[in-house]
Formats: sequence, C-alpha cells, structure tokens
Amino acid sequence: MVNSNDSLSSVGQRPHKKLLLWQEAMELVVHIYELTKVFPREEEFGLKSQLRRASVSVVSNIAEGLARKTKNDKLHFLNISQASLSEIDTQIEISLRLNYISSTVFDAMGQQIMKIQKLLSGLNRNVERREK
Repeated sequence: MVNSNDSLSSVGQRPHKKLLLWQEAMELVVHIYELTKVFPREEEFGLKSQLRRASVSVVSNIAEGLARKTKNDKLHFLNISQASLSEIDTQIEISLRLNYISSTVFDAMGQQIMKIQKLLSGLNRNVERREK
C-alpha cells in the first residue's frame, strides 16, 4: 500500500534511483544537454554528441552495475561509468579551449564531475568490501 504522502513517481522506484550518486549523475546529463544546446552546428556529430553520449553512459552504467548480481559484474559497470566520467572531464576542457564554454561554466562542471567521482569511488569501495 502506498502512503498518501508519497508521490506516484516513488511507487515501484528502482533502488539505484534512491542513491545520491545516481541522482547527481542524472543532473550531470541534464546539464550537459543544456550546455551543448548552444554548441556550433559543426559539432552536432562531434563534441556535442560525444559529451551527451558519455554523460548518458555514466548514469546508465551506474544503474546497470547496481542491477548486476556478482561483485565483478557490478565493478565492471561502475568502472565503465568512471571511464565515461573521465571522458566528460576531457571533453569539457576541449570545450573550454575552443571557447564553447566560459571558465565559470568549466569550473562549475569540474566541481560537479569531482562530486560524482567521489561518490562513485565510495560506491566502488563499498562493493569491494561488502561483496567478497
């Protein structure tokens, strides 16, 4: 039975959606999509697409990893997520150097990426410890 104070969106909510890490990674996707809306047209299938795909990869691999049963499977997908986060970090710097984003946006994105990286590293450590 659902508490009347609960939102409909929380009914049957997948466990990964409750994690701050997943929520922060989802926010990163939204920020990347908003940020890249103003990229030059010639980047439609280049940097713009790469940034968007990498951001979706981060959050998707967190969700998929947490749905896996074995420690090795979980760690595999979490490692893919970390690699995609590193891609984004590099691509954001490229965006800065090409003057597609300001240094203020670059710094804010860097802080967001660092926060997600720390949360992801913590989850990795937790999976390593708990699932021997």
